[in-house]
Amino acid sequence: MLRFLRIRWVWLKNLQIRFVIKQFNVDMSQVATPELSNFEHFNAFFTRAMKTEVRPIAQPDNTNSYCSPVDGTVSQFGQIHGDKLMQAKGIDYSLLELVGGDRAAAENFTSGHFATIYLSPRDYHRIHMPASGKLKSMTYIPGRLFSVAEGLVNNLPNLFTRNERVVCLFETDNGPMAVILVGAIFVGCMDTVWHGTVSPPHRNTIEHFDYDKANAPSLKKGEEMGRFNMGSTVIVLWPDQSMAWDKTFMCGNPVKMGQEITNRT
Repeated sequence: MLRFLRIRWVWLKNLQIRFVIKQFNVDMSQVATPELSNFEHFNAFFTRAMKTEVRPIAQPDNTNSYCSPVDGTVSQFGQIHGDKLMQAKGIDYSLLELVGGDRAAAENFTSGHFATIYLSPRDYHRIHMPASGKLKSMTYIPGRLFSVAEGLVNNLPNLFTRNERVVCLFETDNGPMAVILVGAIFVGCMDTVWHGTVSPPHRNTIEHFDYDKANAPSLKKGEEMGRFNMGSTVIVLWPDQSMAWDKTFMCGNPVKMGQEITNRT
């Protein structure tokens, strides 16, 4: 699929792009360069840039305000109960397993808060910073590529801890923050701006990258940090602190990158 979506035959990539635009009602008026000739292949269209003005960053200088890292649909959000996050009604999964068994990383977010956002094929697929922060580490965790669509999320236990994922840990003005990229069906390729393509190659073991304080990249709130090469899910973790969720941030509701989702109170 990765190779197929990078075919440069003009007639084929244009056919693929037109099909998705029509099938998923993609709003091309928001795209930075909407002409099909600007996309060298389908994946370039899928990871398209948006016009800056259509994704304003809410309160960019407010360190207590967090924005959505992606366009998508709110899957779940709320309190982490000890080590347990909610995947769907009646289905919990382990924080420790989510971060690949790294106890030090998990302890940062025990009894903290989380937000899970699902990206459909129609959505903008670049991932941005919910808050300004400095990168501390990145961990690649091998796994499956199950679909993360609603039907499977509601029925397959431990879905997010079974799938391949990349855990990015940042230090912010309010302490640690994790942004987790979860792979899914057809998502065999995830990128970050500091590393490039993290996967592929697919590995059988966990791979951890630490970043020296002096050389670690610092990214501002709303700045691009990565991208998916098909639809998937992002999970954001915050430590135990008082959080006020935006009243529009509700399960099943659409959300736009840059939209305020919560405040630290």
